[in-house]
This record gives sequence, C-alpha cells and structure tokens, in this order.
Amino acid sequence: MTPAFDAATLSTERAALQALLVEKSYAKKQVTLASGKTSDFYIDCKKTVLTAQGHWLVGRQLFDAIRRECPTAQGVGGLTMGADPLASAVSLVSHLGGSPLHAFLVRKEPKGHGTGQWIEGLTAFAKGAPVAIVEDVVTTGASAIKAIERARAEGLTPLAVFALVDREEGGREAIEALGVEVVPLFRRGDFPK
Repeated sequence: MTPAFDAATLSTERAALQALLVEKSYAKKQVTLASGKTSDFYIDCKKTVLTAQGHWLVGRQLFDAIRRECPTAQGVGGLTMGADPLASAVSLVSHLGGSPLHAFLVRKEPKGHGTGQWIEGLTAFAKGAPVAIVEDVVTTGASAIKAIERARAEGLTPLAVFALVDREEGGREAIEALGVEVVPLFRRGDFPK
C-alpha cells in the first residue's frame, strides 16, 4: 500500500530526496557539460535515482507534481537515458496509488530493426493522449525539447516537462518557447554554493 500523499509526508520525503541528491549526485567541481558549456558544479541524478530509496522518492515527488499540475495526463516519459528511471519510478508509484500513468521511452534514434519505432510503450496510448515529459537535469533544454518534438510527431500531447533539477541556465525558457511549461522539483539554489 502506498503511503498517503498528504502535505506533511510529501514535505518530509522531498527533504529526504534533496539530501540524497546532495549526498550522492552533487559535486562542486569544474566540469564540461553535454552542451559544451563549463560549470563549477555537476549533478548526476542517476546516482540517486537508481538507488531503491531514490527511485521511490523520485517516483512519489514526480507523481504528486504531475497529478497536481497535469491531472489529465495519461502517461509519463522522456528521452532515453536520463528520463528512463524517472518514468519507471512514476509509473510504479502511480499504479500503487491507484491512478496509473503508463511509461514511455523516447529513443535518440529510431529502432534499427523491426518496426523502426521512436517510442517504446506507445501502444498504451490513444492518438492525442496527454502526457507528462520527465527530465533529470535541465540545462539547455535540448533533451526535453527532443522528447517533446518526438512525442508530438508520434501523436502524443505533451502537457508539461517535470524536471528533477533545473540548473537555471536557459533551458526552461527554451522549452517554454514550445508552449510547454517546466515544473522543476529542485533548482540551482537548492544545492550548496
């Protein structure tokens, strides 16, 4: 049985998720990001999300945000690989909570054999189905934009992007230029300076 989605429980779980992200995923160091930009910090959310506790907490927090902001959503997914464990966690929590959201995974390239499909899990949805896009870290927004564009091309209707972390480096604005709101669980200011 899924614990209640009351405000106090969710607040406690959000704090636990933030602490886990700081402990396992955050590093204060000079890095070159996938965008080619340099940064003085790095956040590798997979180090948190792939732990059992992190998977549960991420699923709970994202599911609550999706149900609150996009109650008509029928599915959750995003660009492989960052979105894969997020979509899985949300889908599992949604089933346990009695309000299922089916997961889908957007490939970076079409499948090289068989049907050549771009999206795994697409058959769970009717044409035009409203869905939530998930993303681990938004920097430039490129991954979420690819997921939105591919979902639209395959007949889904993205309602919003739910990000685990918004680095606040312009990605949110780029995504929202497509008419899709970005809802981050955490922002740059939620991590050590």
